[in-house]
Amino acid sequence: MTPLCDQATAVRALVESADPGAVWAVGGPEGPQAGSDGGHPADAAFDVDALSGALALWPVIGSLVDEGALRLHTPLAAYGDTAAEGIPAGTTAHHLLTHPGGTAALAHLTRLAEQLSGSPLADLAATRVWHPLGMTGTRFADGTLRAPLADLVRFLCHLLGPVGPVGPAPVDPAGISRAWTTESLRIRTGELTPARGLLWDPAPHGVWTHHAPQDGGPALWVSPRHHRWAVLLPTAGRETPRHAFREAAFTPTAPE
Repeated sequence: MTPLCDQATAVRALVESADPGAVWAVGGPEGPQAGSDGGHPADAAFDVDALSGALALWPVIGSLVDEGALRLHTPLAAYGDTAAEGIPAGTTAHHLLTHPGGTAALAHLTRLAEQLSGSPLADLAATRVWHPLGMTGTRFADGTLRAPLADLVRFLCHLLGPVGPVGPAPVDPAGISRAWTTESLRIRTGELTPARGLLWDPAPHGVWTHHAPQDGGPALWVSPRHHRWAVLLPTAGRETPRHAFREAAFTPTAPE
């Protein structure tokens, strides 16, 4: 894998030519190695609602799995009529987590998490994930998830480590367990296409991604194999090439 200092130069050149106001960072478990706040104040909270599946729902579901309140391969009807309402008989949480891009699947998973815990998703994410990880600026405001770049960095560092300023791995059910991350960032769809993990999609070079459906939306990338992560929040109305950004951040110097 190319050294991060070389990678950062390529990423910076790409972003400055396509979208100078974009917010982005590339780094490893110890923290960011390069990035730009796009000229915003350091504590600015950005619209990351398109990433709420990864930042809020995915870790909350993981905490329920870790504590035994939810089994991925158990039909949702086992958790009551409300949990299984509006979905085909036999549907499991695993089916919904590997469903490509559907807002309906996310809505069903949200309803399931709220039913099992008795709390709204916003409260669950804050209590179980954001506060334990020190993501103090992340919150739902007027129905939209907003987060500063520093919180996104903290989240991604935790998925790779966690080490350094992120702190030690939290005790379940708070935070994101290493077991849940490992189980999620692997192919869970067998020979079916498109291949998927649990709310994360595979990309070249051992990278996993969660991104907005539209090409110009925000995106997260993480590669446990190479101890590297990246985040991109394009300027509204501008379009930093997402695939080109990923290639610049993760392409190895030699075939793997």
